[in-house]
Amino acid sequence: MPPPPDHTPDTYRSIAAPCTAEFKDKGSRFIAYAEPISNPESLREALERIRQLHPKATHHCYAYRLGFDKQANYRANDDGEPAGSAGRPILGQIDSKNLTQILVVVVRYFGGTKLGVPGLIAAYKTATAMALEAADIVSVAVYCAYELRFSYLQMNEVMQCLKRENGRTSQQNFDHICMLRYALPKADSPRLLDRLTNIEGLGINYLGLE
Repeated sequence: MPPPPDHTPDTYRSIAAPCTAEFKDKGSRFIAYAEPISNPESLREALERIRQLHPKATHHCYAYRLGFDKQANYRANDDGEPAGSAGRPILGQIDSKNLTQILVVVVRYFGGTKLGVPGLIAAYKTATAMALEAADIVSVAVYCAYELRFSYLQMNEVMQCLKRENGRTSQQNFDHICMLRYALPKADSPRLLDRLTNIEGLGINYLGLE
């Protein structure tokens, strides 16, 4: 069972709930949607939902970060705008506030007057900044997830250990051989593992961070 990565922080900064803001320049409308996301599936769902809200928009530009350290997964998408004029300014605003687990989509309705690359950069940056200023930025604990396997006779001992922790159970199966998926804050993980490893025959599989 590998230990949780030491290079990741115990907490990360994100937004508590979705928020929006709108910026206008020379007739063009830039509507920014900032959304908390937890995994690639929630990212895809949010992107599709926002595209369906604005099927006639000229562009749906976006950027996101997923992960808890400097190696976090990210992407910036210009969706047909000149290269570097939309996605990168959006990502720059996300990074300026040191946020992750977040998606920002800026929907543009063209107003008939071209803004040029500097104007586009300013517009996408401003719309994103306005949305993030309206957001409730929070510090969130990084969780370590484990799969525990044990005999039915060990259930009481295992559950007593887990009862002392501020964790969460996402999956469980209590049969002759019991399986339980359990996640708890990374900062509390070493203490729980010390107790669990004293239970003879208990199998512990580290699943990753969430």
